[in-house]
Amino acid sequence: MINNNINNHIINEKELAKAIQTGTTTVGIIVKDGVVIGTESQASGGFLVASKQAQKLFEINNFTAATIAGGVADCQYVVNQLRALSKIKEVEEEVVPGPKYMASVCRNILFSGRSFFMSMMIVGGYSQTEKLGKLYGIDMLGTLYEEDSFISFGSGSPFSLGVLEADWKPDMSKSDGVELIKTAITSSKERDAGSGFAIQLCTIDQAGYKQVQ
Repeated sequence: MINNNINNHIINEKELAKAIQTGTTTVGIIVKDGVVIGTESQASGGFLVASKQAQKLFEINNFTAATIAGGVADCQYVVNQLRALSKIKEVEEEVVPGPKYMASVCRNILFSGRSFFMSMMIVGGYSQTEKLGKLYGIDMLGTLYEEDSFISFGSGSPFSLGVLEADWKPDMSKSDGVELIKTAITSSKERDAGSGFAIQLCTIDQAGYKQVQ
């Protein structure tokens, strides 16, 4: 994860490619009862480990969480906007907005600041209307796509994806999903210089958001 913000200009293709290779590992998977979402806690500035306790996993509301990859300031701004807009929606409609709505809001923020925000996010949670877990990826250009199995962003993602490709199964239990994400992120921490230190992990099901570690 890069501990800096981009300048106020439209980045070129070379800068975009560099930005996408952010030093971090973020992972989300669909399980039988909802989703499991995790990341690690290293923030880097170039070749320097800027922080060993960077917060990269955020509760947006009781049924939605997000991970961040990219510029810290940009990601924090987007997370704060999502939390505020979620609360406004909840007050207006007296219902906690679902992960699909929050992913769309995130997409709109990043698209409206197209190439300005250095932010790639996983947004996932439990849909109270569909009664299942939902998982979305949003990149810095505002591209939104839904996954029905798993997703990983950041420089450590190839290592995590290798583990997930081999071991993820439909209808995994929540406990098995937690162990799978731990294994996937640990694999990235072992091989990716931009990923390290503590694992941050949560589950979201019909009972809501729960921080696991």
